[in-house]
Amino acid sequence: MVVAGIVSFALSVVATVVVRWLAIRFGIVDRPTGGRKIHAKAIPLLGGLAIFVSIAAVVDMLLLTSTSLTGGDISVRHYVGFLLGGTILMVGGFLDDKLNLPAKFAIIAPIIAAVTAIAFGIEVTKLTNPFGGVILLEHWQSNIIVFVWLLIVMYTTKFLDGLDGLATGVSSIGALMVLLLASTVAYFQPDVATFAIVCLGAMLGFLAFNFHPAKIFLGEGGSTFVGFVVGTLAVISGGKLATALLVLAIPMLDVVWIVVRRFRVGGLSQVFKGDRKHLHHRLLDRGWSQRQIVAAYYLVAIVFGCSALFLQSKEKLIALAAIVALMFVVAIVLSKQEKGV
Repeated sequence: MVVAGIVSFALSVVATVVVRWLAIRFGIVDRPTGGRKIHAKAIPLLGGLAIFVSIAAVVDMLLLTSTSLTGGDISVRHYVGFLLGGTILMVGGFLDDKLNLPAKFAIIAPIIAAVTAIAFGIEVTKLTNPFGGVILLEHWQSNIIVFVWLLIVMYTTKFLDGLDGLATGVSSIGALMVLLLASTVAYFQPDVATFAIVCLGAMLGFLAFNFHPAKIFLGEGGSTFVGFVVGTLAVISGGKLATALLVLAIPMLDVVWIVVRRFRVGGLSQVFKGDRKHLHHRLLDRGWSQRQIVAAYYLVAIVFGCSALFLQSKEKLIALAAIVALMFVVAIVLSKQEKGV
């Protein structure tokens, strides 16, 4: 299992170097224009392709040479759905990076990717009831939950991708938590753990080039793909959505805050228009450095993610409530400071 992660990491490092060269060669770069784009020079895009190619290569190799990925409830069909979904995100992301597609067209690839994953059997059969027992789901209920879940996670990481290493690092922590949980005696899912470490290795290999000062960006396809990875891991590991929620809670709540604010200001047409009102941008405007902000996000994700390893379902609900309260307090403080400026 560890070897698979190391191979994935090494492939990602090599792939990132190659993808970076190709992006520069063909002019697929993110040029600084002010506002949300705080980098000082043009940075190559398409970095998510390096992560995807590395995961795909190792997954294919393992499926052809062993049963380490299919020893439990996950089948080859599930991996095919995941890889097809990732391919769709890569194609859509490439077109978006190249043509700067409007939001109404950019959302098409994530929708098709989520539908593809569902069509190939990625589902949630039951959810743990925090008040006791389990909730068994009908097929149609699972489809709705997985579809909405994957879109939410993909757009959470897409919106989170505003500072060097932020989206990739938080997503890596999500994969790490699924890996640790799947490795515990209580759950012990070696197939899930192997898949998680492959994904983790690929993201860490890219993160080495994406951490501040970034030498390459995820791009649109990559920013949604890392969310697709975490969302899929949470589903195929047996509906461990609460674990991913604890890791991504702050970014998710920030997305909710932003969407509600944008809708109130300009209706539905304003929801997908970028601005500098995300929590990480507000902290940046308060004088925090990129590395300080990213470190703070990592710390919160690790602390609450690790809590998922020890807390029961009801206790996880309390932890989520604590994060909501924390985010509410932070939002109030920042809003008052802005009004006082």
